Amino acid sequence: MKFRDKSKRKININITSLIDVLFLLLIFFIVSSRFIEQPAMKLELPETTMKKSTELKGYTLFITKDGSLYINEDKVGEDGLKERLEEIAPEIKEKGLVIKADENVEYGVVIRAMDTAKNSGITKLIVATRAKLER
Repeated sequence: MKFRDKSKRKININITSLIDVLFLLLIFFIVSSRFIEQPAMKLELPETTMKKSTELKGYTLFITKDGSLYINEDKVGEDGLKERLEEIAPEIKEKGLVIKADENVEYGVVIRAMDTAKNSGITKLIVATRAKLER
């Protein structure tokens, strides 16, 4: 009488299709994600319930909590702000100057910066806010 040898079968899990699906998901999330460029300084913009938002490229005046002024990423003092804005005023024209001020900055600093911009020949000022999250 002969006994059959029960050979052990190797169990293979084919994960090729799983890898394909994960790769496609990765590509989907990379393509659909939106990368927002934030400056090195941390600002807490005031909230608004306004729904309309515009994205502008060009010059931005940042006003930090301690009252420091930056045009794009270049630090500018209150004294040198007028000269710097007069230099860039011809480039700004219709685009306007975006003002991003921290919500905790003194009100007078923002008003002085806006007044300086107007006196430098900039006709359009855009005040940036962040959308209020509805709960």
